[in-house]
Amino acid sequence: MSHQLTLKILHAGALRKPVVECAKLLNEARPGLDIQLESFGSRACARQVREGKVVDILALADPMLFDELLGPEYVNKYYIFANDQIVLAYNEFSRGSGEIDAKNWCDILLREEVTFGRSNQHLDPCGYRTLMVWQLAEQYYGRPGLFGQLDQRCRSDLIYPKSYDLASDVLVGKLDYAFEYLCVVNQFGLRYLTLPEKINLSNPAHADYYKQSSVSLQGRNSGDMITIPGAPIEFAIAIPKNAENPVLAQDFLDLMLSKKGQQILEDCGLIPY
Repeated sequence: MSHQLTLKILHAGALRKPVVECAKLLNEARPGLDIQLESFGSRACARQVREGKVVDILALADPMLFDELLGPEYVNKYYIFANDQIVLAYNEFSRGSGEIDAKNWCDILLREEVTFGRSNQHLDPCGYRTLMVWQLAEQYYGRPGLFGQLDQRCRSDLIYPKSYDLASDVLVGKLDYAFEYLCVVNQFGLRYLTLPEKINLSNPAHADYYKQSSVSLQGRNSGDMITIPGAPIEFAIAIPKNAENPVLAQDFLDLMLSKKGQQILEDCGLIPY
């Protein structure tokens, strides 16, 4: 009896489209392969692996998670494959969208009638990166108290488990604005405002400036808190040590890092390394 090979991929919601596209390519090369995809916020993904979930590929939106939550017992090496930036996503019906720009976006978001969302920093790197963007914006625009104002306006019902869900609610008009990765905005075809490079976490040249921001998160064990400094946004992929199909996983990883894979990443709005 032929045993169908299964490749289990756990990935950041933000990486959905590139992972799906690479999986399709691998399927063409290996018909009959059963590829199972699951996505959550990256911190949630890393925690699941720590708690015993067995997968062949782990693709996360922050390489630091491999060091902080998974190395060296679950993952001994990972590959950084792309970078991105945080943008402010909206649709044509978002309140204030006709006038929003890189100078006034804070004021528009603070209007009474405007709603904006972010993802949960404990589950999703897009969430803690958004908090960093707000801190850097306070500094960059010279507006003391801006972080606190934005934080207060973004109530708990506007904080989502992952960045992908956030984008779909902007698309249908449930939210006016969301802080989002550019690659996710591109996958949904949303409009967006590009933020200044010094606050959008896109440029390694500004790494020292980004470090001025930091966010406290739950650490390895419940009850531990760790502080993460701001850093340029990077995505990384690894084969966990307990993968059941490491050879197939290596095929997927090679594909993701190949010229074809890089083209897919670029088409999805990521900047491949």
